[in-house]
Amino acid sequence: MGLMKNKAQLSAMMFIQYFIWGSWYVTMGTYLGQTLNFTGAQIGLAYGTAAIASMISPFIVGMIADRFFSANRVMAFLNLIGAVLLFCISQIHEFSLFFPVLFIYTICYMPTTALCNSISFANLNDPGKEFSRIRLLGSIGWIGAGVLVSFLKIEHLPDPFIIAGAASVLGTIWSLFLPYKAPEKTVGKVSIGKVLGFDAFKLMKNRSFSLLLIFSALACIPLGFYDSFTNLFLNNVGVKHAAAAMSSGQVAEIIFLFTFPFFFAKLRYKGSISVAIFAWMLLYGLFALGAYTESSTFIYMALPIHGFCFTFFFVTGQLYVDDKSSSNLRNSAQGLIAFATYGVGKYMGTLIAGNVVSTNTIGENSYNWLNIWLVPFIIITVIFICFILSFKEENSTKESIEI
Repeated sequence: MGLMKNKAQLSAMMFIQYFIWGSWYVTMGTYLGQTLNFTGAQIGLAYGTAAIASMISPFIVGMIADRFFSANRVMAFLNLIGAVLLFCISQIHEFSLFFPVLFIYTICYMPTTALCNSISFANLNDPGKEFSRIRLLGSIGWIGAGVLVSFLKIEHLPDPFIIAGAASVLGTIWSLFLPYKAPEKTVGKVSIGKVLGFDAFKLMKNRSFSLLLIFSALACIPLGFYDSFTNLFLNNVGVKHAAAAMSSGQVAEIIFLFTFPFFFAKLRYKGSISVAIFAWMLLYGLFALGAYTESSTFIYMALPIHGFCFTFFFVTGQLYVDDKSSSNLRNSAQGLIAFATYGVGKYMGTLIAGNVVSTNTIGENSYNWLNIWLVPFIIITVIFICFILSFKEENSTKESIEI
């Protein structure tokens, strides 16, 4: 009974966590462009705040949760500050103030995704079998937020920030009722490096861990193309209801999150990540074929693949980090992989994708999409080959990396 209660609490936590993000992130560009008349460069900078925040904050906050305060209380505090900032953002109309406030908000929000993972891992008997079922509620929360915003027809208004702020208040309250785990006491003096969270980087002394971290960051570079330009691509080539079409990836994500434990038991870490990277190759290849043939069939075939890739790549990486990290570094380690993927990888991907699209802009609202999609296809193909040849899964999954 206690385990079922924990799972219900963790599932609700995931729903709220991704409902907050999905409320404002998807439609922010429409609000900034149509209502506030921000330039394209300013909109790009606004979206870049999440990636930059992922690089500088999660592992620091994770370390605090590891050594000083429980993860659920840290998350409650961050959600409360985030709620205040979201309400403030909804009232700001000048970019000079909007950008720094949004940046501070993302510094508060991004660490909470890693904390959600670590809280889940700490309270599940078998994360490899159980975590994906918890995580799928996050996908449902993201979809639910998008449906709500769309149904209310407020994409061009600041209201999504207010909705996200209200959800953050709920997240604050809910975090306080999550299973509590006291942070482990640190023996001896705490160095400046530990206070700043640099201990997490020592995990990279392990060859397999460091390779997984590097490849996780590299694989997120092509992802920058998908996140930034898929919607523009679909609208540009005449795909009807582009946003709804893209949601097929999220539906697929829910399906594969539910079935993930079965596949993971067979494929384990290397196999799961390998098939995810290979599927990304297929996705970008289908996009290129769609651009070359001007057939939307290839594009519709590609969109659900993203949900498969997202599930197998990110969930497997999070499980590997939890499995290989000692108990006193798990929150920091989850922050470290968020730093590599959502931070370094996606930020580099955004920069590269932007330059590629600019180079292949033919005229006003006209692009050479074939050349554009061939770039991430080539990048992910090279990553796939290198990962297969260099990453070796260790025989034992029980041995944690101690620092």
